[in-house]
Amino acid sequence: MDGAHDLGGKAGFGRVKREQDEPVFHHAWEGVAWALNVLSIAKLRAYKTDAYRHAVERMEPGWYLNSRYYERMLTGVTTLLVERGIVPHEELERRAGGHVPLSNAVAPLPAFQSEDSEAAQARFAPGDKVKVVASPTLGHTRCPAYVRGKVGSVRLVFPLAFYPELRAHSNVKRREHSYAVAFAAADLWVGGDGRQTVLVELFESYLDSA
Repeated sequence: MDGAHDLGGKAGFGRVKREQDEPVFHHAWEGVAWALNVLSIAKLRAYKTDAYRHAVERMEPGWYLNSRYYERMLTGVTTLLVERGIVPHEELERRAGGHVPLSNAVAPLPAFQSEDSEAAQARFAPGDKVKVVASPTLGHTRCPAYVRGKVGSVRLVFPLAFYPELRAHSNVKRREHSYAVAFAAADLWVGGDGRQTVLVELFESYLDSA
């Protein structure tokens, strides 16, 4: 979806600060949040990775921007376990001794295709010029806003994979190819270095011939 999480190309946030010798987890609870997510996806099969990503996207913008990585992860996991009826929200709040916030509800979307499908033949090949045509959406997407409407060149064709727009919202399975598409940095951002190229992985449904 379009929201605070899609920060690519947006100015005003300053440089990305890197911590010297940063540990995997700063606090024990961060490891627990990570383990809960892995357990819920791989063992409980309570939700898919795309649904988890969308649960994080659904956080209130101000809350998202002021949260650390594992705080967002814990929110996404908690939201989905409550929505799936696996853990009662009231029980969580009783054990926590206070309010346990959840992400916003999933926005209503147009009806998805109802049948599984597969685009076995890739539409594009290395060297093809393509234009990103993906539109703004209230649902999940893996297409960053800063490449929409831009023209790039296909560098690599990746194997078939599940289309995330469907996987985040339904049990319908669609597999299609994704591509490593090269864009000139100067075409993406004001002041972009014309000598630099940016590679973005994009699903076939996001692209059209340029």
